[in-house]
Amino acid sequence: MLKDRLRTSAVLITIILGLLYLDGHHSTAGAEGLWLLPLLLFFALGTARDMAMLLRGSQRLISPRVTLFATAIVTLSACLPLLWPLFGEVYPQDCPVGRLGWTVIGAVAAMFVVLISEMTVYGIGPAGTIERTSHAVFVSLYAGLPMALLVSLRAMGSGNWGLAALITMILVTKSTDAGAYFTGKAIGKSKLIPRLSPGKTKEGAIGGIVTATTVAYVCLTWFFPAVAGDGTPPSQVPAVVFLANPIWGALVLGPLLALSGMIGDLAESLVKRDCEAKDSGNWLPGLGGVWDVTDSLIAAIAPAFLCFAAGVAG
Repeated sequence: MLKDRLRTSAVLITIILGLLYLDGHHSTAGAEGLWLLPLLLFFALGTARDMAMLLRGSQRLISPRVTLFATAIVTLSACLPLLWPLFGEVYPQDCPVGRLGWTVIGAVAAMFVVLISEMTVYGIGPAGTIERTSHAVFVSLYAGLPMALLVSLRAMGSGNWGLAALITMILVTKSTDAGAYFTGKAIGKSKLIPRLSPGKTKEGAIGGIVTATTVAYVCLTWFFPAVAGDGTPPSQVPAVVFLANPIWGALVLGPLLALSGMIGDLAESLVKRDCEAKDSGNWLPGLGGVWDVTDSLIAAIAPAFLCFAAGVAG
């Protein structure tokens, strides 16, 4: 079990570091993030598949193929503004859709793709249109929207500024898990929400928040400038310009991402409990399902985006 976990982690980390290097050093100006597209699709579709299989395994109605297709539409919609630079053009600043608007359009399109799929089989296939539609839309939006927002986070600012923000978000969020685990093992006594996750403690949660805040400060002070290089941040919001200070930025970013990540972790536990399943999947030997990797990140992406847009590290 430990060997499988270490082997899978080593492969994942190697692939991730390789794609991050390519994205940081060989991206087309204005189309930064395209090198990360394979990772984006793997984690988005892997999460959606895990959820679809959990729902089907608990005798709930869902079409996995339609769900994965809808998830891909939502996720890839955020990449549309990145296509202009590939053809030597600049994405129009006065475009009414903007950049985030494509994700909204993708979400609407995905919903109607699911409905059209149901129309083609209605009356000749199994009953349960409303249930299948509801489950497919929920999964595709849950997995697709946050992953699409990752694209927008990477595209924030210029050069590698967005890449620094993306990596910082991942490091801060994932450090919460380590801090909570070791603190809980050492001094954890008071259960957090035993009905959902018996192993989590209040002491562990506090340890996770402290760890995330510390990691956030280290990232904002040294790591972020090193990765961002000559990249420039987006325009700051004047009312929160103090967030550019690493201390204040860490005190906001660390606790916010830590709490969001815990909520994401508990959300996965909630679904697994209701489906009476122990693991979310088996795609990653030793680690479980893809959702076990993305659960905390999915909940932390939106708060992280808002923090960096407001001026953290700016």
